[in-house]
Amino acid sequence: MDVLRPPLVRIGGRVYRKNLIQEQALPHEEEEDFCAGPGDCTDEPCDAFVVEETERGFQCRVEVPSPLYKYIIGKKGETKKRLETETRTSISIPKPGVEGEIVITGQHRSGVVSARTRIDVLLDSFRKKQPFTHFLSFALNQPAIQEKFLQFKEEVLEKCSKDHGVSSSLFQNPAKLHLTLGTLVLLNEQEIQKACDLLQRCKEDFVDQITGGQPLTVEVAGVEYMNDDPSMTDVLYAKVHMKDGSDRLQMVADQLVERFVASGLMLKEWDRVKLHATVMNTLFRKDPTEERNNTMTGKSSFKERESFNGQNILKLFENFYFGEVQLDSVRLSQRFSSDASGYYATSGQL
Repeated sequence: MDVLRPPLVRIGGRVYRKNLIQEQALPHEEEEDFCAGPGDCTDEPCDAFVVEETERGFQCRVEVPSPLYKYIIGKKGETKKRLETETRTSISIPKPGVEGEIVITGQHRSGVVSARTRIDVLLDSFRKKQPFTHFLSFALNQPAIQEKFLQFKEEVLEKCSKDHGVSSSLFQNPAKLHLTLGTLVLLNEQEIQKACDLLQRCKEDFVDQITGGQPLTVEVAGVEYMNDDPSMTDVLYAKVHMKDGSDRLQMVADQLVERFVASGLMLKEWDRVKLHATVMNTLFRKDPTEERNNTMTGKSSFKERESFNGQNILKLFENFYFGEVQLDSVRLSQRFSSDASGYYATSGQL
């Protein structure tokens, strides 16, 4: 762990450093079985899922994205065998890459409930380890904003290029300037469609009411940094605010995230969405295709971040005006993708 850049946790409006605990990595960690003991789950409530009675006993169906099958199967099938043995059930899993349902069958209802509960625990544990695949965003790549961003980049390199770590590779692709509201792990077409449907319901339930059915006029002005030491900056972002001084943009962002968290499609990270548009990021230094033109959909390789000294940038460009923009849609954007305009490919929008 780099003691100069520990993870930060925001609690009650304050920012705390989070000291990481050194843990020993175990071989085949992705195949670990997080199940409890044989009898620990048999009394779990099962009203969250349906257990059907059949001629031969009971069964329960679980919708699981195919990328997660391997965590139920385990190394050489050991996890699946242990689940079946300890709960006295049979677990049928579709072939790798084939979307479908996992079917749990058994002679006793309690065994089926136990197996289902354990599978849910496994899936929840490993889903949280997946890299995000999509995110909710407002596009900020209008031509006027892109032009001002390129001016900002040119002036920063002209005036601050001698500052430690500052280089052209740090800057965002202007075609992909955006506000991120929240990230999602969507592992198949069904989950993507579920997110799209929820986005439309949000529009009907509260977005149109907050916005009056009209675009939100916002101004992008000023820069700020993410960590607590400007001399060791990893992310520099442009600030965004409503031109009329209202909090309608914040209300839309917060309520969207709240609804997606409640649906289970998104994990809660903050009490409020931090509205920001990344303009410089040290992740881009090692791999300029990160969040740009990378066609991979899996985990990005680990990169040791080399911070830059942002003190002069913050002083000289504290009030830099990037422009005014009309926000008329929230997009479900696909990570590591590009559309014809150069922005992220869109899976759905409102």
